[in-house]
Amino acid sequence: MIKLEDVDKIYRTDRIETLALAGMDLDIADGEFVSVMGPSGSGKSTLLNIMGLLDAPSSGQLSIYDRQVASLGDRALARLRNEFIGFVFQSFHLIRDLPVIDNVEVPLLYRRESGRQRRTLCREALERVGLGSRMGHRPGQLSGGQQQRVAIARAIVGKPKILLADEPTGNLDSQMGDEIMTILTELNRDLSTTIVMVTHDPRMAEKTERTVRLFDGRQVN
Repeated sequence: MIKLEDVDKIYRTDRIETLALAGMDLDIADGEFVSVMGPSGSGKSTLLNIMGLLDAPSSGQLSIYDRQVASLGDRALARLRNEFIGFVFQSFHLIRDLPVIDNVEVPLLYRRESGRQRRTLCREALERVGLGSRMGHRPGQLSGGQQQRVAIARAIVGKPKILLADEPTGNLDSQMGDEIMTILTELNRDLSTTIVMVTHDPRMAEKTERTVRLFDGRQVN
């Protein structure tokens, strides 16, 4: 499903060149749940951004569903990202002035569904994460764990095949973290959603099928 072949990522400024990823070869199978671990600065978020088409490799090949993405234009990349990939971030990135259901609806605004269809999908996503009764609340009225549930609902509302999660339990206590991991595990098991999750917590990584370890931009396992 996701394949990286000899991928390098270099960030350049006028004075410095930083090698964020080096010689990355990685295959993520359809329906797999993979965690990515490594110290700060090891390239974890860079790897996730490249998989999510938010950044491009400096060299090497990235393929999604056997399509080499380097050949795609900006519009095709945006369409692929919107239709097939969902994102969950550590800091939630919710719009504080909008009710929960409107936050969840945001990714659907770029699709052709009717308003009624969008609302139905939003309710289904919020029910799945256990927040069906909080649709009219605003993010500031929710706990951190509940806000992360909203972020997950927003990520899955379009029924993506791939879910990329960057430290989804990093800002939560252990109980809330376990609840978020339960939701992710159920998405992977029940919907066959392919999940790649960056985490610093070995206990969370143990709940996934496989762990990829990075150090100084290189895979070490």
